[in-house]
Amino acid sequence: QVQLVESGGGLVQAGGSLRLSCAASGRPFNNYAVGWFRRAPGKEREVVARASRGGGITYYADSVKGRFTISRDNAKNTVYLQMNSLKPEDTAVYYCAADVLGRLSQATGDYDSWGQGTQVTVSS
Repeated sequence: QVQLVESGGGLVQAGGSLRLSCAASGRPFNNYAVGWFRRAPGKEREVVARASRGGGITYYADSVKGRFTISRDNAKNTVYLQMNSLKPEDTAVYYCAADVLGRLSQATGDYDSWGQGTQVTVSS
């Protein structure tokens, strides 16, 4: 497994931006597809964005399409989530995850490595 550590969360007003980072260690990061997930209070964990091993293929949840951008720098073993035009409903704990099989799955069970999460709070 690869070890993942998220950072960059915080409190922001609606309409603002945040950039989350997820630093990987322990294994060659370019062997893994990656995903950003989030869990809002009282809700299930949901996928937000996914990127292929090289970063050339990306997918987004409809709720964030056009506002969020996932990217990765394999030389730095880091994946990013740029979040713009934030809304109060984006408030959640955000997690990055990695899948050594590179499936780009939406299912949490298909990811074998997880970070500890970072809190994002968007005030109205």
